[in-house]
Amino acid sequence: MKRGRRQPARGLLVTLAVILAASGAIRLGLGVGQAVANAPALSSEPMVCPQPPVALAEALSKREARVLAQEAAAADRQAALALANQAIDKRLAALTDAEEKLAKTIAMADGAAEADLARLTSVYETMRPKDAAPLFEAMQPEFAAGFLGRMKPATAAGILGGLSAEKAYAVSILLASRNAGAPQN
Repeated sequence: MKRGRRQPARGLLVTLAVILAASGAIRLGLGVGQAVANAPALSSEPMVCPQPPVALAEALSKREARVLAQEAAAADRQAALALANQAIDKRLAALTDAEEKLAKTIAMADGAAEADLARLTSVYETMRPKDAAPLFEAMQPEFAAGFLGRMKPATAAGILGGLSAEKAYAVSILLASRNAGAPQN
């Protein structure tokens, strides 16, 4: 039978570790005893916390009162801002409603004015040119040019032919220059 090799150093290491630990425990125990012996004896009177300085207590009280007042003022300002925001929102909604109503009214008025102009233009177009020419002769050139520009070219030419030369020239200039300022591609 083969014998395994034995590790002789293992037992020696464990023994040394135990001796070192025992030595440390003894030294620690001796040091604690001396520390306890040197400690001052406890008095039998109860320990009392010293009173805080009066000036410090008053300063802290004043500061606390100031902070509370500032917090109350901030809360009041916050409430006032909330009310102001609500009022602004209500006014903005009312203004938006009024703007929508005004836009509808303007659109209706523009539509009515356009319908009136279309109807009047149709009336002038159905008139005979020799009957309509005196009416256009009495009109301002800008006004007459507006109606003639809306009419069919043949009808407008008949009415323009019945006007005086000066009036026909003024109306022709206005008709020709109506779109002069429009951008050209």
